[in-house]
Amino acid sequence: MASTTLTPTTPSQLCSGKSGIFCPSQTLAVQPVRRQMMGKRKGLRIGCQATSIPADRVPDMGKRKLMNLLLLGAISLPTAAMVVPYGAFLVPPGSGSSTGGTVAKDAVGNDIIAEQWLKNHGPGDRTLAQGLKGDPTYVVVEKDRTLATYAINAVCTHLGCVVPWNAAENKFICPCHGSQYNDQGRVVRGPAPLSLALAHCDIDDGKVLFVPWVETDFRTGDAPWWA
Repeated sequence: MASTTLTPTTPSQLCSGKSGIFCPSQTLAVQPVRRQMMGKRKGLRIGCQATSIPADRVPDMGKRKLMNLLLLGAISLPTAAMVVPYGAFLVPPGSGSSTGGTVAKDAVGNDIIAEQWLKNHGPGDRTLAQGLKGDPTYVVVEKDRTLATYAINAVCTHLGCVVPWNAAENKFICPCHGSQYNDQGRVVRGPAPLSLALAHCDIDDGKVLFVPWVETDFRTGDAPWWA
């Protein structure tokens, strides 16, 4: 059995134990205990044994890919369910057609049916509808009770106010700064610098359809400034 020799201690040295700090005079009393403990611990052996995992319990790459796909699908489905309604909300309703135009909407958001519209609006009538890009647009009824082939954008070219139709004056008169336009939307008095924008007014499957006007402005003979 290996023995342990304790060197003499000085008063300045301190020994630590489970009970705290004690003086050097206690060293001799501790010595037998330490020898006894060392004797008991002599036969102790600490071993480290690696444990191997059976090969059939290690997941292969195919199973990992399958789990990844299942996880991706579980995340994608709820995300799509939330995104699609928001996307549909941001798209203006009824904004498309087979001819590339926009179906006109009345004041409550219903599609304008040409036949019904003409029954309720007499010759010379100019009533606002929802037009291209959601802009307020006048549907024009000619004197022969037919729809005009053009529609008039109601946004003033001065500062963007909505210009009302004044049937008594037979003009569009802006309430903001007094700009005036004739019955076809051509500017006749400033400060507005330009005429009101135009759109084609067609009938598709019985509905009034607005189509962008990119041809020459028939009122001025100039290229359309809004195109």
